[in-house]
Amino acid sequence: MIRKIIHIDQEKCNGCGACAAACHEGAIGMVDGKARLLRDDYCDGLEDCLPACPTGAITFVEREAAPYDEAAVLAAKAGKAHERHGTLPCGCPGSQARALRREVKPAAAPTAPQESELMQWPVQIKLVPVRAPYFDGARLLVAADCTAYAYARFHQDFIRGHITLVGCPKLDSVDYSEKLTEIIAQNDIKSVTVVRMEVPCCGGIEAAVRNALQASGKCIPWQVVTISTQGTILP
Repeated sequence: MIRKIIHIDQEKCNGCGACAAACHEGAIGMVDGKARLLRDDYCDGLEDCLPACPTGAITFVEREAAPYDEAAVLAAKAGKAHERHGTLPCGCPGSQARALRREVKPAAAPTAPQESELMQWPVQIKLVPVRAPYFDGARLLVAADCTAYAYARFHQDFIRGHITLVGCPKLDSVDYSEKLTEIIAQNDIKSVTVVRMEVPCCGGIEAAVRNALQASGKCIPWQVVTISTQGTILP
């Protein structure tokens, strides 16, 4: 039958997993770091996943496809409820639960408490104003939320000397590109450092910065630092 069904542009997909999380039917899964339509009959064509995509990779087309099978969707959901602990329905590897084994070390000798290196407030991308005095001549740090928890020396190595903006491309239902474009275009930003986790869904924050730099029309030096789930900087 001819009906409305999802189309995912693999060139635009950044592997953030937001569409897979938004698809209540489980029609979308993450395969080799990219979003894929797993089965035609799981897609109801209601476009719930459309606003979740930060890169515009998702559209809906009219084509020959199997009818939506609600019974199959419900059966698949029931089956996933019995899967081993740690695997979520969205299939995003960044959401998979895991225990991080740490060597227990002797307590270090007491030292003076370290002070925060934060230079401004607020820090959330959604809350920070587009224009602010602290943006004048700023070295901008755009970081995924989880990085500060994973990397022990985050304040000393990344926040120090920077204006800090944080967000989560998977959980925040907004495209950061537009806000970041305005900040970069309307202020004298000297450089941009992106700090992200190694998981695919963090690709959304890197893509947002890349798009914002291009849209701003400015030539600003920028770099990307990737943190592993074990808390190390990846080469």
